Amino acid sequence: MPATRERTVIPVLVAGPGEPVFRRQPPLSLYVHIPWCVHKCPYCDFNSHALSAAGTMAAAPPTLPQEDYLAALIADLESALPLVWGRRVDSIFIGGGTPSLLSGEAVDELLAAVRSRMPLLPGAEITLEANPGTMESGKFAAFRAAGVNRLSLGIQSFNRQHLQALGRIHDELQARQAIMAAARHFDNLNLDLMYGLPGQDLEQALADIETALSFAPAHLSCYQLTIEAHTAFAASPPALPADDLCADMQDAIEARLAAAGYRHYETSAFAQPGRQCQHNLNYWHFGDYLGIGAGAHGKLTLHDRILRQMRWKRPDQYLAQVAAGTPVQYESAVAAADLPFEFMLNALRLIEGFDTTLFESRCALPLQHIQPQLLQAEREGLLARHGQRVAPTDRGRRFLNRLIERFLVDRD
Repeated sequence: MPATRERTVIPVLVAGPGEPVFRRQPPLSLYVHIPWCVHKCPYCDFNSHALSAAGTMAAAPPTLPQEDYLAALIADLESALPLVWGRRVDSIFIGGGTPSLLSGEAVDELLAAVRSRMPLLPGAEITLEANPGTMESGKFAAFRAAGVNRLSLGIQSFNRQHLQALGRIHDELQARQAIMAAARHFDNLNLDLMYGLPGQDLEQALADIETALSFAPAHLSCYQLTIEAHTAFAASPPALPADDLCADMQDAIEARLAAAGYRHYETSAFAQPGRQCQHNLNYWHFGDYLGIGAGAHGKLTLHDRILRQMRWKRPDQYLAQVAAGTPVQYESAVAAADLPFEFMLNALRLIEGFDTTLFESRCALPLQHIQPQLLQAEREGLLARHGQRVAPTDRGRRFLNRLIERFLVDRD
């Protein structure tokens, strides 16, 4: 998600009670969802659907309806064009699921279809998520040739025992091999790691970080395993490290990555200087994104409202509904009263917070609208203001949910 370039105060107009007017649209990103995985990991609550119950694979299986799905994605994009006509796409993220199940030819056709229908920022960041268990060097080369310039590898851990506990289809050797193969084609590489894993101690968590650092990736995503509803882990929870130990892991990981020169710029994101994920930054800056694909979500700023959309979630449903010309399952405008909470839900994940002019432009509201909530969060030591910048304190970062809740609308 692209970082905002807005730094000037933007006049705020209000058409009527509760009716904001947006004078400038934020940067626009494109998210493409690929809903299939080899099998469903027990901790995953994303919209992903297993192609098989278990096992490993080296290439996309015959059961993946690649051609039909690609045609549906392109039709979905075309149906959305009236809402984004003339707007430039600043970044693309192909996520899942496991997008690396697609062939290089399919990714090439998809990106060519985007370029022919929407203006794309020259040199735009184009990310594809990949699973080490579905990769070989030839695919990396094909993805790069198609125009993908940033790869995100779902490593999670370099410890075999922990990978097995997470239900991953790759082992530690495949993880290392995938990183080395990817590095031959991508200099902008993200590694996803998790901590707080079943049976994990502090030394093991840091060992994963050290192994990751040995490859000098441009970007690291490090996040704590949590048990999400409607997952296999929720039905049968594993024994996880105590909260205090997880907090120690987080502190140690942040300190080690800082010492290695990585900037901690978002709750779980660390980057070498200048290598922040532009696509994700657009999310945190409350930018716009068009989402296509099964279950994809979108947020689009129109002149008088912010529109949220969700595509049909099940792949078979999505294919049928796109064919019928109705890819959007749910659509609603964000209530003006909810805009501050929605903005804070994103912007307060950033370590450096946000500029007050960003709030005014993205929400079409003056900062005074949330002055009582800001003052309350400051009194609680959750928030700090320095000039025009608002940022969570160390305490606010630790209790982020509590901080964000301060901006919820009391509908009573």
